[in-house]
Amino acid sequence: MRKEVFTIMTVALISAVLSIIISGMFITPSKNRSQKVETVEPISTTFEQPNSDYFNSKSVNPAQNIEIGTDPNSNPFEGR
Repeated sequence: MRKEVFTIMTVALISAVLSIIISGMFITPSKNRSQKVETVEPISTTFEQPNSDYFNSKSVNPAQNIEIGTDPNSNPFEGR
């Protein structure tokens, strides 16, 4: 029984060492271990002023409420 356990352990050790060596040679060769990545430009702290054709004191404010026509009924959906 001890001889069988020794044989199994020896075969397992040899196969583990061989698998590490073979995987290192074929799966990830040393020339393919580097990758190229995109680099980003640093963010600038300067802010350019927007175009005065669009951003000025005479421009339309899109946040204002717009009322089209007059509606005498303050609750249009009540009572129908």
